[in-house]
Amino acid sequence: MINFDVIIIGAGAAGISAGCWSAELNLSVLLIEAGNEIGGQLLWTFNPIKNHLGIETENGLEMCDVFQRQMHNWNFETLLKTQVSSIDFETKTLTTKTSKTFAYKSLILATGISRRKLNVLGEDKFIRNGILESGKRDSEKVREKSVCVIGGGDAALENALILAETAKKVTLIYRGEKFRGRETFIEKISINPKIEVLKNTIVTAIIGENKLEGLKLKNEKEFSISTDAIIIRIGVEPNTKLFSKKIALDELGFVKVDHNCETNISNIFAVGDVANALSPTISSAIGMGATAAKVIRNRIQT
Repeated sequence: MINFDVIIIGAGAAGISAGCWSAELNLSVLLIEAGNEIGGQLLWTFNPIKNHLGIETENGLEMCDVFQRQMHNWNFETLLKTQVSSIDFETKTLTTKTSKTFAYKSLILATGISRRKLNVLGEDKFIRNGILESGKRDSEKVREKSVCVIGGGDAALENALILAETAKKVTLIYRGEKFRGRETFIEKISINPKIEVLKNTIVTAIIGENKLEGLKLKNEKEFSISTDAIIIRIGVEPNTKLFSKKIALDELGFVKVDHNCETNISNIFAVGDVANALSPTISSAIGMGATAAKVIRNRIQT
């Protein structure tokens, strides 16, 4: 068993920040990431990033490249393509799915968020085969085609407007009556001749044989519409399944933390989007990662 001062689960902006700061403060660090590369949500951010103080990038991948270069300034171990299967908070150990066990003095949870799924028939079948990942990145795929956007918040409204620039028709489907997005988006959608809005409507199935062909919908009646592609933006959910039975969560399922980014268990911290429903930003994530590292170092010194 290998012992570390700090083990961090998740290599998005928060986890990377926590790793760099912990190494800067001479702590032994292990950063574990389930994916093939670092970045977290940045890997799926295709719009320009202009609001992170100190640097602007054309997309999340470019920001990841910056983080990758900065990581080389510090010496700490990073394990990619490594999934944690269990955490024992009593013995302060965690085990990976390859049966490797590591011990920690402090643990930082930076597991991030995932996009919510519709959980309807056909959804898994058409992932990356008709279900778009990004309106910005995939706009050319729907040029002069029809596309449906599902959701009623900022992300759904913005994607509808982006896709309307190339698509023949955009159908915006929302289960509620009043959109939750910005008023400026709502106004632009209301005057865009390419965008049709279906409110108080839910998706009951995604249909098609070898390719996505349409949606089954339900409002006051059940009906179907044809479409060439869809994009789903119905919110996000925190990735807490690994530890939700022990770590206190709020009513939305996000990890509860104090001003030190510490959870209800001593020396267990949570940083980034998994613990920040109100401000899921790069800047907030980086700050939380730094805070947790500084608190851990101060406790070791005292």
